[in-house]
Amino acid sequence: MPKYETKDIRNIVLVGHNSSGKTTLGDAMLFKAKATARMGSVDDGSSVFDFEPEEKERKNSIDLAVASVYLQGREINILDAPGYPDFVGEAISGLRAVETAVICINAVDGIRVNTRKMWDLAQKAGVARFLCINKLDQDNAKFSELVASIRETFGRECVPVLLPVGTGDAFKGVVSLVSSPDQAPAELKSLADESLEKLMEADDKLIEEYLEGKTVTPDELAAALPKAFAQGKLVPILCTSSKKDIGVAELMDFIARYAPSPLDVPPRKGIDPEKKSEVTRPPGAALSGQVFKSIADPVVHRLSYVRVFSGTLAGDQPLFNQRTGKSSRIGAMYKPFGKDHLPCTSAVAGDIVCVSKVDELNTGDTICDSHAPVQFATFEFPLSMVAMAVEPKTKQDLARMSESMHKMADSDPTFHFSRDPGTGELVITGRSKLHVEIILTRLKRKFHVEVITHPPRLALKEAVQAAAEGHHKHKKQSGGHGQYGEVYLRLKPTPRGEGFKFTDSISQGRIPQQYVPAIEKGIRKTIEKGVIAGYPVVDVEVEVYDGSYHDVDSGPASFELAGSRAFKDAFAKSKPVILEPIVHIEITVPSKFMGDITGDLNSRRGRIEGMDSEGQMQVVRAHIPMMEIMDYETQLRSVTGGEGSYTIEPYRYDVMPHKLAEGVIAKAKKPLEEEE
Repeated sequence: MPKYETKDIRNIVLVGHNSSGKTTLGDAMLFKAKATARMGSVDDGSSVFDFEPEEKERKNSIDLAVASVYLQGREINILDAPGYPDFVGEAISGLRAVETAVICINAVDGIRVNTRKMWDLAQKAGVARFLCINKLDQDNAKFSELVASIRETFGRECVPVLLPVGTGDAFKGVVSLVSSPDQAPAELKSLADESLEKLMEADDKLIEEYLEGKTVTPDELAAALPKAFAQGKLVPILCTSSKKDIGVAELMDFIARYAPSPLDVPPRKGIDPEKKSEVTRPPGAALSGQVFKSIADPVVHRLSYVRVFSGTLAGDQPLFNQRTGKSSRIGAMYKPFGKDHLPCTSAVAGDIVCVSKVDELNTGDTICDSHAPVQFATFEFPLSMVAMAVEPKTKQDLARMSESMHKMADSDPTFHFSRDPGTGELVITGRSKLHVEIILTRLKRKFHVEVITHPPRLALKEAVQAAAEGHHKHKKQSGGHGQYGEVYLRLKPTPRGEGFKFTDSISQGRIPQQYVPAIEKGIRKTIEKGVIAGYPVVDVEVEVYDGSYHDVDSGPASFELAGSRAFKDAFAKSKPVILEPIVHIEITVPSKFMGDITGDLNSRRGRIEGMDSEGQMQVVRAHIPMMEIMDYETQLRSVTGGEGSYTIEPYRYDVMPHKLAEGVIAKAKKPLEEEE
């Protein structure tokens, strides 16, 4: 393994919309640098980056993958992120581990929803952005028109630095405006002149000399560019055909020369957990780093990908986890190369390595020197949108399910699971139906756990709208001691969210005190079970004020039953209603779909609260019943062609319209009657 220092490292992540050729470009870079003997292919399943069975089957990236090459004295760590919005969490993790995002754009499809999303996420992460127009060998590829679209969408700081010689079948090479501006194709001369002038703006002195007609040498221009790229003052536009190996060498040369090293960007900031103050960790400081990806696997147990921000990490030193406050020995340390892992003994600041068998190391965790503690900000992942209820298929699946679910959630921070307190169901959530499907496939393949899935039940509730009185006398004689208990009670609604209140107003010993807990128990059981539709009753106050007993026949069981029946009697008179969950939804779509989206929300009983613009995207905020958006992911994808996304958060419970409530009650009535 070659020796290198922090100044020699270049960390890049390939991001963009799906079908922009990111993975093929990554494989081409590895082959061009002779890191692989043959170029990997997504189509035949030989890609270095797409090595999981699900990726090979679908011929699409699902996971963030890492491989590195040594070129021109540079250690280039290449991260390949999925292009589907369903797996955006992988891209977010990758952006936190690099200095440069290479945003790939399909030369024919142009700027799409995830192109814009990755631009915004890269900007938020504070990394340099390079744009790569890929697949220029395709028919209908129009370089100049796409450059104009890029500059209109992302700003005038986007400037071509590599120009194509021909496009489509005629695409045969690229020309560098930095080193060979005089070789620009004649049909692109106007664009070349404008771009060259824009590149000169990297340095005030250069642009002044250029405008005065003085000659600016390629070396002078080259010296000014890295700082401008690192600061985002300029965003280079490159061009390639990764499949035909055109422009790949020039792209790699450009990255080696001009992409920022870990020394060229501001040091990572964190919080001193003891002093609660901000601290920085320049590369030369004590050890610090962050886990940006974790893999749970029955064979390797846990594999954690670590970006080292400062200091040196040795394979034989204890690893201090700031979150747990514990140190653990590393099982082994590797340089990742797709599914393969090359053993290494140490990592310098800027390095990306894997460590194995450190069980409590999760995505986002900070590692550091225990004598120089620091806490880096954890990652912000988008909320999951699609929920599915799951049940184990067999007893063996039940035994393994909980631990396996935890391991899957540790590997994928956008996957969650929890027991719904309202329905008792185990509910898993993911970014989309595809995401959930992948999770369940891996659950079966990796951990041999199979589940039965179905849409989750809505966590509806029952409530009352008026005060009422109830009464029941339980009297039963069947030889020997009988059963007797009589209860009078009142109930009334309480403010939303106050739950259940029980008041004992019995006087003059009408019911002995030892039976009052039984009455409350009977009422609580009924509240948990529901009265009109089998859903829990909420926000009700019950006052027991009278009743009667028998010296011989009364007992706790009789009063428990009497309390339950008296509550049901009062409940039926109290204008009972069904409460449904309302959620706050934020929908992000291109402006052209706004009419369709707002119309659809209105048809789903949504109430629009506001709208905002984010560039060419519109964000619609609304409140909407949960039952109306159980299938919303499919509907939004259909309406927007996959260009829309949304997030939901619980908001409150509200009364379900009478007609809908009647249907819910009718559906529940038969099973309840049979139970009686």
